Amino acid sequence: MGHATRCVPLIKKLLQHNRIILGVTALTKPVFDQEFPQLQQIVLPAYNITYSKRIPLWLKLLGDSGRIKRIIRQEHELLKSIVSECLVDVVISDNRFGLYHNTAYTVFITHQLSLKTPVFSGQANRVNRRYINRFREVWVPDYESDKICLSGELAHHVKGIYPPLRYIGPQSRLVAEETEAECLYDYLVLLSGPEPQRTILESLLIAKFQHGNRRVMLVRGTNISREIPPTVTFIDFASPAQISAFVKISAQVICRSGYSTLMDMHHLGKKELILVPTHGQTEQEYLAKYWQEKFGARQMLQNNIQHFNL
Repeated sequence: MGHATRCVPLIKKLLQHNRIILGVTALTKPVFDQEFPQLQQIVLPAYNITYSKRIPLWLKLLGDSGRIKRIIRQEHELLKSIVSECLVDVVISDNRFGLYHNTAYTVFITHQLSLKTPVFSGQANRVNRRYINRFREVWVPDYESDKICLSGELAHHVKGIYPPLRYIGPQSRLVAEETEAECLYDYLVLLSGPEPQRTILESLLIAKFQHGNRRVMLVRGTNISREIPPTVTFIDFASPAQISAFVKISAQVICRSGYSTLMDMHHLGKKELILVPTHGQTEQEYLAKYWQEKFGARQMLQNNIQHFNL
């Protein structure tokens, strides 16, 4: 979802002078239906990467690599027909490795030029670079300067990437408002990400907040019903305008340390962050630690929530 939402501002800019076709999956289609109902859509094969309660994501991806490679080949073959039939000049791919082409000008969007894995790091990065180097240009949604960059070592000072790198700045579809607003909540909780980890975090935080007088707004990110204590105000889904407003009227934000979420918080100027990296997701674990050291965010490990001072 984060890859889809961060493309929204880019698509809006490109629409000024270009004809746009959107590649969608079942997961990203609702985002693009809401933002660009007028644009043509073509369904792409979904990677369908899932999380586990116990197995780290990097290990699960390793076991799932054969299936993912097949999907990459499928989307590459599909792109050949799309370029030919729709007369496409430029292909912009946000982390979809198979959307390279021999004649169309292909751009790869990523903040992960360097992958963080506890083992097999060299092999993982060789594969990552091999795919990225098939594109003509790379767009990094971050600042180029080390002093203010949001992604740290993930996208800076990386060797072995041969297409030209263009740092296009952080991207967010949220709108920052200049007006002052009264603080109505002590904590805004933004839940996101695949199951079962979303539900695990929700359960832990509800247990944490069900007693006491803290004012909590919970954006669940799902419509699956569950009992929410009366001490917690909640909404299943929130529009970009609602999320921007909730952030503004909340003293602190509790969220995952996914890169798109971090770009949103940066865009809104929110510095009072409590980051909960998805367990076993090494990129989020790195970003939570990096933001703690660089920007003063607090890091709260999922398995230590009950002992964390909130």
